This record gives sequence, C-alpha cells and structure tokens, in this order.
Amino acid sequence: MVEEVEEEASAEFSFPPSDPVLYKDIKEAGKERIKTSIEELNPVFGGGVVLGSLVLIGGEPGIGKSTLLLQMSRDFALQGEKVLYVSGEESLEQVKIRGERLGLRNGNLYFLAETNLERIISHAEKLNPRVLILDSVQAVFSSKLSSSPGTISQVREAANQVFRFAKKGQVSSFLIGHITKEGSLAGPKSLEHMVDVVLYFEGERDHSYRVLRALKNRFGPVSELALFEMGAKGLKAISNPSAFFLKERPTEEAGSVVVSTIKGSRPLLAEIQALVSSTLFAGNPRRMTIGLDHFRVAMLLAIVEKKMGFSFSGEDIYINVAGGLSLDEPATDLGVIASVVSCLKNRVIPQDVVVFGEVGLSGEIRSVSQPLARVKEAESLGFKTVIMPQGNLSHLEKEDLSEINLQGAKNIKQALGIIF
Repeated sequence: MVEEVEEEASAEFSFPPSDPVLYKDIKEAGKERIKTSIEELNPVFGGGVVLGSLVLIGGEPGIGKSTLLLQMSRDFALQGEKVLYVSGEESLEQVKIRGERLGLRNGNLYFLAETNLERIISHAEKLNPRVLILDSVQAVFSSKLSSSPGTISQVREAANQVFRFAKKGQVSSFLIGHITKEGSLAGPKSLEHMVDVVLYFEGERDHSYRVLRALKNRFGPVSELALFEMGAKGLKAISNPSAFFLKERPTEEAGSVVVSTIKGSRPLLAEIQALVSSTLFAGNPRRMTIGLDHFRVAMLLAIVEKKMGFSFSGEDIYINVAGGLSLDEPATDLGVIASVVSCLKNRVIPQDVVVFGEVGLSGEIRSVSQPLARVKEAESLGFKTVIMPQGNLSHLEKEDLSEINLQGAKNIKQALGIIF
C-alpha cells in the first residue's frame, strides 16, 4: 500500500455562458492559418497551423521532433510572428548548438529554459507570442500538485493550462510528447482528446527518412502525411518520395516488383522484394516479413498454393519492403504474390511494370481506391505498364491515358499470366 496525497482537480477550460442558438443563426468563424515554408508540411495541418490550436507531436527519442519544431519556429519568426520556444529538457546552450546547425539567425524567436508551468505561462502572458512550443509536456510540472513531472496528473494539468492559454489568446501552441515502448503517446488518453491535432513523427533509426502523419485533426483530413530526409542541416522535405524509394532498385533480378500504394492522399511507388530458398528444416520453413503484415502475407501464400498449385512447404520465404517503408494497404497484395512467384520460378518481372490490387480468399483481384492517382504516379516516373484489378480498369476508360498500357485482371492466375 502506498499513501497518496489527494490532489484537487484543476478547472477545465470552458466556453463563456450562452443560450441555445439555431444552427442557421450561428456565425461562421474563418480560421486564420500560419503557413510554413516547407510546402509538404502544410497539408498535414490542413493547409497551415490554425491560430489558437493546440498540437501534440509524438515520436521516438532522437527521431527529430525538436529539430522539426525548431525549423518551424525559424519559419514562423522569419514571417514576422513572435515565437516562444520553451525547452524543459535541454539548456539554452544546447539549443543554441542545434540552432546554429539549422541556420537560426534573425526574427522574433525567444527561448526559455524552464520546467515550472506557472512561470512558463507567466512569461508567455508577458511576451504575448503568436506561437508557443513546449518541449516537452512530460518535463514540466505544476507547483499546484505535489507529484513529480511526467505523472498522469502533471501531464493533464500542463495540457490544461496550455490549452486555456492557447484558446484565450489565440496562440498556436505545440506540445512535444514522449512515446511509450508500445508506441503510443505517454500520459492519459484524455491528453489526445483535449488537443486539436495529434501528429506522429516516425521513421527507422537506420534510415534517413522520416514520416509525419496526422492521427487526429479538427481542422483538416487525417490521411495526409509528409516525408522528410534527415541531414546535417536538419530535415529536408522529400517532394518526390516515389523516386526517392526506387532510386537504388536492382535491374534484371527476380523477386523484385514495384507496387503503387496510397499514403494519406498521396500515391507512392514502393519496391517489394522476395527471396525464396530451400529450407534446412523440413516441415518447418521460415516466413519472415519486414514492412508488411506477417499474417496477411501468410494468407496470401496459402491462396497461391491453393489456387495456383505451387508448393512452399520446402521453401524459406523472406519478404521486404525496400527502403524501410511500412505498407499496410491491401492494394499491395498482388505485388506480394508477384514477387514471391517471380523468385520461386526465377522469372524476372519487367522493369517498367507496376502492379496493384487486393486479393480475396477465392483468388479474385478486387478493386481498390484512387486508381487514377496510382496510374498517374506510375506514368510520371516513366513506367509503361500497369497491371490492376479489372473493376478499376473499367472506371478509367474515359481518362486520357494513352501514354501507358493498362492491363486488367480478374484473378491471380490471369494477373500472373500477364506479368510473365
């Protein structure tokens, strides 16, 4: 048994008292937005950062959250906005070292090394910035509570006070949040409900690229994402991610296929690689996947065995999405099957072919969303043939796509016949 001091809950932010109003009598409020100079970043916020919004950004340690927000602070300051960056985990000297690397120079960009929440809010009220950044919400503490920083009550209190300050003064506020070992944001779930926008900044430590995606957005779609490459001078937006991930694709190698997938609202071409080799452990072959759902791949292999008559019982199978990408869309099913069969039969898939389509348990190829965007992306990168579901092909007959050869398939047998 551990004794706990009962803490008085702070008052939540509430709207001023009002009477019921008819929907047609409600006045429209135009949301003013601040845009960054990183064009790929603005769509993630729904067209720019809304004044008075509260944004929570989470990510693994060292992934680049502070770097991203420092670059955004630099952009806001250069536009003439007053920015207050509160560092609760690094000294001002450490921030200065990173700032020199990122090219921070002029503008109304103020820094504060402080962990006491009341002092932070007091300084912010005196300075009256247009943008407030708190790095991180787990590092600050309120003197109203006796618990240590990072506890549920402290995190909730910090978010509450910043939320009230943001709404009262129409200050665009950002909170950096830690990630638990399960990959979710640390702290109470109410933290995500309280804020207007929840963003995840993720990527592999061994790869230079990073992905920023929205999990919640009250001012725009949650499907948007932005890709960045981490370099010596900070994060650089990748304007053409398809070319970035395909630039080192091998030629004339069996087991390699390009699939067209959708990340957010953006079409993306990625390479799926398969390696099929004889197993040393008869009756217990290995099945390893990187970047794909392991259980879905196992299902697709069973479909190929049943419908095409191939046997994988004596084969180890390794499947990888090149570049460290993670693909969770069913439209990659046909690409997985094509790459495995290509390596099993040692038949090379032509370099200028792109495939996409969802595969059902009966071996049928089902239609997927946004076929035109997928085809246009393949066409822009010089691919000559797209193999796709027959249902999608019938919807593209009215489009002017004379520069690329579109082939429809109803089932995997027909699709593999076209590919090979």
